[in-house]
Amino acid sequence: MELQPPFRKIIHVDMDAFYASVEQLDNPDLRGKPLAVGGNEIRGVVSAASYEARKFGVRSAMSGVLAKQKCPHLIFVPPRFSRYKEISAKIRAIFYEYTDLVEPLSLDEAYLDVTENKKGNPSASLIAQEIRNRIWEELELRASAGISINKFIAKVASDINKPNGQKTVNPEEVISFLEELSINKFYGIGKVTAAKMHNHGIFKGSDLKQKNKEELTSLFGKSGGHYYHIVRGIHKSEVKANRIRKSIAAERTFNENISSEVFMLERLELIADELERRMINSKTKGKTITLKIKYSDFTQQTRSKTVAEFLQTKAEFLPIVKELLFQEKLKNSVRLLGLSFGNLNTEKKAPVLVQLKFDF
Repeated sequence: MELQPPFRKIIHVDMDAFYASVEQLDNPDLRGKPLAVGGNEIRGVVSAASYEARKFGVRSAMSGVLAKQKCPHLIFVPPRFSRYKEISAKIRAIFYEYTDLVEPLSLDEAYLDVTENKKGNPSASLIAQEIRNRIWEELELRASAGISINKFIAKVASDINKPNGQKTVNPEEVISFLEELSINKFYGIGKVTAAKMHNHGIFKGSDLKQKNKEELTSLFGKSGGHYYHIVRGIHKSEVKANRIRKSIAAERTFNENISSEVFMLERLELIADELERRMINSKTKGKTITLKIKYSDFTQQTRSKTVAEFLQTKAEFLPIVKELLFQEKLKNSVRLLGLSFGNLNTEKKAPVLVQLKFDF
């Protein structure tokens, strides 16, 4: 199956160790040292790790205790999300100088569709290089990029030459690139799915391509059809400008595990204050409130309720939170509580965008 033009030109920009790099930027004493943002050697979870820490096996989502075991001289710093958001806004301002088709995935990564762009530059690769250079010159931060015909391949490609590099997969290279790609490198295929694929003799793209759609659907359900298409370079998801936020949340990890619902209500009052602030600042309301509970054994539970009217203030949603807390008996002591709003009043259909063909 040959891919047919017209081809879009998509860039995935991914900041290198963003949170940790910002901390090292603001505090020169931290530069060149193994650094973890978030957590500590007693409890908590690492939000981000510098490349110096990654050499020791420290990764995001790792417990602070394990991170310290892997790297005894690891430095922990608390996260400063307001600062990360400030820097992220400056990075996005650079993106918008090239195209309005920008889809942020998080504070540190985004897709850009530069098929048509404000600079009139026919080369997506040169645009990516220019953007990365500007981020370094203006903000002293490093970024990597992937460039290809769709979001999936661009996302995979941005990891190839990290840190501080980029990889272009041209239209004529897409099929061979995907056939040689390790299944573990396919974006969206996690460790569990990769292990299952290995059990069925699927180790790289060419192996996956040998399976027909029916076989893949039988093995992986709805995801099977997705795998069938992406290994053939087919991924029709467009870059969604002004990506609509689908949830707003606030949560807190405690220094000591909590067993009493009375103490949990006290903490939930504070978390509700923060959630209300975020809802008001974003001018957002929601209909679905969710209580997240992470127990001391790291198992997690969520309890949700959807109401008819949009809610925003603590006075409106806290009674529902209390109802959810006492909905059933707790399984264990609790290390984290979180609240989130979904089913927001900002959710709406994005406009359909028509792309034209340019030389890659």
